[in-house]
Amino acid sequence: MKVLVTGGAGYIGSHAVVVLLEAGHQVVVLDNLANGSAEAVARAAELGGGAVPLIEGDIRDRPLLDRVFSEHTCDAVMHFAGLKAVGESVEQPLRYFENNVAGTLTLCQAMAQTGVTRLVFSSSATVYGDEHPLPWHEGLPTGTPSNPYGRSKLMVEQVLADLAAADERWQIGILRYFNPVGAHESGRLGESPRGIPNNLVPYIAQVATGRRESLAVYGNDYPTPDGTGVRDYLHVMDLVEGHLAALQALGRRQGVNVWNLGTGRGYSVLEMVRAFEQACGSKVAYHFAPRREGDVASCWADPSKAREELGWQTRRHLAAMMADTWRWQQANPEGYT
Repeated sequence: MKVLVTGGAGYIGSHAVVVLLEAGHQVVVLDNLANGSAEAVARAAELGGGAVPLIEGDIRDRPLLDRVFSEHTCDAVMHFAGLKAVGESVEQPLRYFENNVAGTLTLCQAMAQTGVTRLVFSSSATVYGDEHPLPWHEGLPTGTPSNPYGRSKLMVEQVLADLAAADERWQIGILRYFNPVGAHESGRLGESPRGIPNNLVPYIAQVATGRRESLAVYGNDYPTPDGTGVRDYLHVMDLVEGHLAALQALGRRQGVNVWNLGTGRGYSVLEMVRAFEQACGSKVAYHFAPRREGDVASCWADPSKAREELGWQTRRHLAAMMADTWRWQQANPEGYT
């Protein structure tokens, strides 16, 4: 199978390229390199043992998409391209709706025109909102996400559901995942944020190496065991193996299929700090700061549906997430630059 990976030069997309190649698939990457790196694609190709064409461009560019589908006979699309920082989305909502929603509309239009109707979409647990008891499972109604990033993901889910209802050719997997962390065990691929990291673990890693002075822990007054936010963190390699399992399962499924990808348990910010200290062998400086707008106190998954229908479950524990992150950070202190 030949798979177009949008956002394949980014953190999760580049790891997906590795598992797709290892499974024997051909891969084409489309990425505007706003948050990705051509070096990540080159390394993923090397690790996966295959050639990977990188097309630099944007999913909002319909003529470009038409050329991509014309020149590369793709069977499916894994769609990672989009913006993903919660805080930034609160400050720049229109940018998030344009990239995440309008970009996906353009992609689906180009796919439909070419007859490519198998799609694995990178969604988010934020679509559940914060009204439901934990753990969150796929049978829950979607809620009111607390930030524009989450609302953009929910809008796309609604678009895909309507698309599949109108055209029975579509085979769509919506993957609601929680908080991916870690890196490829080789230390060659990992998260390489530009500027100040928006996510917890890369920020912790940069504090540990001395690039940042101290970690700001946003909120220590949440109704959680230690007062800090609790999230379901899963290893990025487990996550992309879930994407591969979904891609394979869609060959037997029509319409929209929704799966959570998570571990089924949560860790607080302070637990993550302590786990990283164990991995790197030194203390990580942190200080408390006010809560951020758009954050929820706790969330973790019920991943049983993915286990039952995809035969997928996480295999890597917190210690491996932190050890692999530290290995990547030590080998690539400035990321891909």
